[in-house]
Amino acid sequence: MKKPFFAKKSAFFTLILIVFSGIFSSVLASDETGHEAEPFNASEVILHHVMDDHQWHFADWFVLPLPVIVYSSEKGLDIFSSGRFYDEHHNTIEYNGYKLDHNHIYLADSGKAVLDLSITKNVAMLFINAALLLFVFLSVAKGFKKNQGKAPAGLQSFFEPIILFVRDEIVKPNIGHHYERFMPYMLTLFFFILFGNLLGLLPGAGNLTGNIAVTMTLAVLTFLITNFNGNKSYWGHVFWTPGVPHWLRVVILPVEVVGLFTKPFSLMIRLFVAITAGHIVILGIICLTFIFSSVAVGIGASLISLFINLIELLVAGIQAYVFTMFSSLYIGMAVEEHDHH
Repeated sequence: MKKPFFAKKSAFFTLILIVFSGIFSSVLASDETGHEAEPFNASEVILHHVMDDHQWHFADWFVLPLPVIVYSSEKGLDIFSSGRFYDEHHNTIEYNGYKLDHNHIYLADSGKAVLDLSITKNVAMLFINAALLLFVFLSVAKGFKKNQGKAPAGLQSFFEPIILFVRDEIVKPNIGHHYERFMPYMLTLFFFILFGNLLGLLPGAGNLTGNIAVTMTLAVLTFLITNFNGNKSYWGHVFWTPGVPHWLRVVILPVEVVGLFTKPFSLMIRLFVAITAGHIVILGIICLTFIFSSVAVGIGASLISLFINLIELLVAGIQAYVFTMFSSLYIGMAVEEHDHH
């Protein structure tokens, strides 16, 4: 009895997709004055969505200006809206002695770069991500206190199994009996990356975890926690590897020292590349619709993009898992007690 209903529903949505694809293709072919539009630049569109920006561009008719905070020895501290850098036709203009060039702010007269502390799109996403983390886990903590000794309910019932998975399957096996002191960092790391990855898949969202500055900060935190907690045995393995001939220790020493820095570097690059590559692939496939101006290509690109988006949901969880697992492994290697005979 339900098959005809679902068949009609599927046909209805397919018809809508075809109609809108045709509309978009016709809009692309000519501008609002009826003249031929400029050639579609796919690389510019992709880079614009992947890279950071001083304004949040949701659509041509909806652009959210963000606060610009700059400091220079010549002009001191200045705070103003990023919308001041654009005229009514969205062309870049100078404002108050500053100019915006390739998303960098300079002094207009000397061309000197300024200290830019602006709230950019990725910084705004960082605040949103942090606010969401606080809201969720304060609610979970409140539910845990309220339902102590009872079955979990609400957000607690959803997140408690994930928290236990991170503890029992990632942190505890890799760090060992010292794991409890590192659990707050590991949980924060896992959920920060997971939420950032998932939020980045929303239409118009910023590419937070695909920003190399963010992944570098997370990797540096893991590097510092690992090496500040390294015990005597850990540093002994680095600078005077036991169980090998003395002459070979001279060869191993630079390899071990380089290894201290390649570990966080691999963490940084892995997350950055995985998230950014996924966004580029999805945007590239969507751009095929506008490159070929074809309804058939639009339908195919929409279906493929939907499939890749589902894969990206899986990748979002996998990357959070991998980053947390390797961080736990590196910390576990630093705090592990070795017994040498």
